[in-house]
This record gives sequence, structure tokens and C-alpha cells, in this order.
Amino acid sequence: MRFEAGTEIAADPQRVWAVLVDVQRWPEWTASVRQVRRGEPGPLTVGATARMEQPKLRPAVWRVTELTEDQTFTWVSDTPGVRTRAEHQVLPLPGGPTRVELAIIQSGPLAGPVGWWYGGLLRRYLRLEADGLRRRCEQG
Repeated sequence: MRFEAGTEIAADPQRVWAVLVDVQRWPEWTASVRQVRRGEPGPLTVGATARMEQPKLRPAVWRVTELTEDQTFTWVSDTPGVRTRAEHQVLPLPGGPTRVELAIIQSGPLAGPVGWWYGGLLRRYLRLEADGLRRRCEQG
């Protein structure tokens, strides 16, 4: 199962990246996240973890598996029967704006039923995150 959302942001890619990787502050700009607690201090790096609480979902621990500075990071969360992979891409566009692409990919034996049950919620949360990120970055 794959769910996606994206948006264009009138801000430079470095600003967008800085807001995006400051995961502990996500609750300030998206209603889809109640709380994020990092497992380690310092910048977000491969292997870093964060415990995230979201409305209508069980708390989840996310582990960064891929990170290309100023461009993309991916993290995964495992629950019985489902692995959830979240991808975050920051793409510079000609003339100054930035495109952000967000995706949730679920795999495992229960991915189909979980995606069917939670698909609408996941789509809504991705949209809230994309729109909230845009608003936060465009505030100046």
C-alpha cells in the first residue's frame, strides 16, 4: 500500500529541510502529530530514532534508514504484520520554490487490511503534514 502527498513551498530548500528534519517540532505545525520525542540528541542521522504519538494511532518508534542531507530522509516503523516506511523528499524547483513529496509505504502480511482500514486517515495526515510544512516554511 502506498499513500502520497506533495506541495510546492515558496521557500528555499535549505529552509524547508531545516523545518522538516526538526521532527520534535512537528506538533507545532501539523495537527497529525501530537508529540515527538527523539531517542538521541543532535541532528537527525541514519540510525536515529523518534517516538511519535498521533491522533487515532498507537504510538510508534521510527528509525531513520536513509538520509541525504538537504534532500531526503526515510524512516521505518515496525508493528506486528506491518512495516511502515515514510519517505520525505525536498526538491528544488527552477526560480526558487521547493517541491516536497511525502509518502507512506506499508508492507507485510497485514498491510492490505491495515491500508484499507487506515488509508483515509493516512491520506489526510499526509495532506495535513504537507500543508502544515508549507505554511510553516512560508511564514518567514
